[in-house]
Amino acid sequence: MAEKKPTVRIKTGVLPGVRQIQRPDFTRKAADIEKAETERELNQEETADRDAQEAALTAASLEAQEEGTISGEKLDEDAICDEAKWYVAHTYSGYENKVKINIEKAIENRHMENQIFEVCVPMQDVVEVKNGVRKAVPKKMFPGYVLVRMIMNDDTWYVVRNTRGVTGFVGPESKAVALTAEEMKPLGIHTDDNITVDFEVGDAVTIVDSNGIWTNTPGVVTRIDLNKQTAIVNVDLFGRETPMELSFSEIRRSV
Repeated sequence: MAEKKPTVRIKTGVLPGVRQIQRPDFTRKAADIEKAETERELNQEETADRDAQEAALTAASLEAQEEGTISGEKLDEDAICDEAKWYVAHTYSGYENKVKINIEKAIENRHMENQIFEVCVPMQDVVEVKNGVRKAVPKKMFPGYVLVRMIMNDDTWYVVRNTRGVTGFVGPESKAVALTAEEMKPLGIHTDDNITVDFEVGDAVTIVDSNGIWTNTPGVVTRIDLNKQTAIVNVDLFGRETPMELSFSEIRRSV
């Protein structure tokens, strides 16, 4: 007796083993379809034109920066300050890290370490879920902005403002305005209002090292960073003056 084959039920309009394809909406009129397609093409063209214009403006601005032809801008005299403060520079989107690197290179090349102290791109961890897996991904807190701790004067302003990718300082009419203590707290930046030390640049100090390696080694303070709570001390090592970065707790003023 022949084996009975299983019955295959076939859905009307669908072949077995073939994925069902969604049918077009034949109720739409040809004129409506043509209109929608025209609008889509126009939107694409407008988007492409807008992107091209933005790219051209960015390229022109960057070229002007490189040629030093940025005109009509100068540091407002009221913004000049002998105290190091945090300022915000606006950048083109996606240029934040490049701007940070370029400013740091300019600081080194122009030997401005005693005027521009720190450049920062604030980051935060954002939890993303992908394929059911949670992962912390670092994201920029403020895309298009770079923070700079600096003494504001004509030289430092010029260096930051003319860095490739910078469009200006954040402030009224693009005038440089320092961040307040309240504005810095959410960024994780600690103010130095309550930090005092009994030594200053040029003072003789003695190193107090818990490991005992440099204990009682004399030196001279050449730089103080209240934000990092560290000091650069020049010490005599094997006949050569060598700078060392030490925390405030590792040095004592010599009597």
